[in-house]
Amino acid sequence: MPVERRVVPVPRYVLRVWLPDRPGALGQVATRIGAADGDVVGIEILEQGAGRAIDELVVALPDAELMELLVREVKQVEGVDVESVRGLGEAEHDPQLALLEAAARQVEATSSDVRLLALCVDVRFAFEADWTAVIALDRRATLAEDGDAPDASWVSAFVLGSRHLQGTDGQGADDVAWADLPGSDTVLAAGRSGRPFRARERRQLGVLTRISAGLCR
Repeated sequence: MPVERRVVPVPRYVLRVWLPDRPGALGQVATRIGAADGDVVGIEILEQGAGRAIDELVVALPDAELMELLVREVKQVEGVDVESVRGLGEAEHDPQLALLEAAARQVEATSSDVRLLALCVDVRFAFEADWTAVIALDRRATLAEDGDAPDASWVSAFVLGSRHLQGTDGQGADDVAWADLPGSDTVLAAGRSGRPFRARERRQLGVLTRISAGLCR
């Protein structure tokens, strides 16, 4: 009788790195990761501008003790900074699939209340946020939330106070992101400590709120 061999998953980590926006920079980083026995298994470009790019690299690493070496290797590439490192263990990391599933659940929701709660839960998962909340600004009331969200009055004041800022990232603080639900004086807000929300994530948040608002009409 053949012996079934159990495949032990290799732990994975997410490195958020700042790169010079020049040809070959990402390749140099990948080479350094390989020098520390790491394997790049996923890449997402979060932001580009002013000659730099912010990427998230999913790296499989056979031994956690190699992480310190890996970070040192990556920092050897000229102009590269490591913003954060977080472990995934055996968890999946597929932000795009998570966002598609969130959109699908918006379509499948049977009522506006169910739809808004699903939006909070799915956004918190997809963006690995600490909290999410849907806030009616005119009433300063929480319509749905997931996690330990701040008071509706605080979120309302934050959003109203930052509306005048221009650009995708002009939302007042990098640890809070928000997007309007078009057609109503309502917003979806999310908070996350330790990792700033980047331009791509804020755009993704806006797309989800557009889908939700369109279905709620």
